[in-house]
Amino acid sequence: MFAWPVAQTNRETIRYGDDPSQHVELTLPAGSPRGVVVVIHGGFWKSAYDLTLGRPLAADLVERGWATLNVEYRRVGIGGGVPMTLDDVRAAIGTLDDRGLDLTRVITLGHSAGGHLAAWAGGNVDAVTHVISQAGVLDLVAADRDGLGSGAVRAFLGHPAGAADAEADPSQQVPLDVPLWCVHGTDDDTVPVSQSLDYVAAATTAGAQATMVEVTGDHFVLIDPATQAWRRTLAVLDEIG
Repeated sequence: MFAWPVAQTNRETIRYGDDPSQHVELTLPAGSPRGVVVVIHGGFWKSAYDLTLGRPLAADLVERGWATLNVEYRRVGIGGGVPMTLDDVRAAIGTLDDRGLDLTRVITLGHSAGGHLAAWAGGNVDAVTHVISQAGVLDLVAADRDGLGSGAVRAFLGHPAGAADAEADPSQQVPLDVPLWCVHGTDDDTVPVSQSLDYVAAATTAGAQATMVEVTGDHFVLIDPATQAWRRTLAVLDEIG
């Protein structure tokens, strides 16, 4: 596995709108970045969770030579939902323009609801070249049917999920034109591994490049930089660059 030396970093907060939630943290490594990883936090799109969830991952990635864009966005309860949250993710990634960065590799990396947003961006934001979904909510119809997050999908959409929500639902947008990896814990009881397994099966059948990476552990081992599950995510990034 690629091991990048620990380096001093430079973190800059960039606003992309007037709402307090419309900002990102851009952090650069010492030397030329290997690429840009857009870190999108989870929390079932709810206002109780914020980009502090992504900071440990961003810090570890910067030490390994990646530039990181840790994204905050409007969440349900503070002006978020569809389409506002999706608009924010697009605008947040747009802050990479005119920063003097090499955008040959722009990888969205999202956990849980952030995995949903990372996959959505892979199909709707031109700058994105690769997607890594960590225990992502990739099928909104199934997630709503199963009551994930105590009705979080319905709150995010504003109504029961269905075929009319294709513009927001990664599973209704296959195949993507960019490679996607689903990293998911086999013991996850928050977002079942079937969300990733079913997405990868549908995507590969449709001709997309989608890879399943099953790891041991629950929903949260994926965002702990000390775990083997995180090292498996790093291995995917090493494949990319």
